[in-house]
Amino acid sequence: MRNSKWKKENKSIRSNSKVYKKALVAAEIKDGSVQDYRKRLAKMYLSPRYKEHNIYPSTDTTHVYAVIAMCLELKKFGLSDSEIIDAINRGFVKRRAFFKALIYLVDLFPNSFEIAKKWNIQDHEKRVCDGSITYDYFNVSDNKVEYSVSKCMYVEMFQSYGIRGLCKIFCMTDETAYAGLTRHVQFIRHSDLSDGESCTDEVMRKK
Repeated sequence: MRNSKWKKENKSIRSNSKVYKKALVAAEIKDGSVQDYRKRLAKMYLSPRYKEHNIYPSTDTTHVYAVIAMCLELKKFGLSDSEIIDAINRGFVKRRAFFKALIYLVDLFPNSFEIAKKWNIQDHEKRVCDGSITYDYFNVSDNKVEYSVSKCMYVEMFQSYGIRGLCKIFCMTDETAYAGLTRHVQFIRHSDLSDGESCTDEVMRKK
């Protein structure tokens, strides 16, 4: 088990170093060091904080920490939060291509709302089961899924490193996904936890 964990963390360091290198290019930072990023992330994986956070089966804490390390490294260069978010998102463009292609295919189906509804129900069940997300409410009807989240471990991890606002990198993934589901699904985000008191969303069947 320990050996498997070590392999996963080392694989993460190798693969995310490539993403960080692309983020440096996107941010036009010429004196950035990929080696500094690798050292920081390796140290973070050995920390008691990582052990404390890495207990939620529904959350890929190894990946979350890789992104946190990128944020902390880029902050050294005086970038604003919006510049850091943009650079990291551009670093992940190629890796996210498959996800976008999948969303495009789902959008072609007439039952795409039912698929999105099922995704939300399944995700809710997993998050409640392991305690990684606290819902104030989660309501499902024939034509709508609506929920409000008051605590999320993604945000808590970023908060523990003093960069809560940069968790928007993960908060934005929902908006990116639903931006590709336009034929039968309408998504409304009223607020998110990276800069608000709750994450409150509505996923509706488009008529």
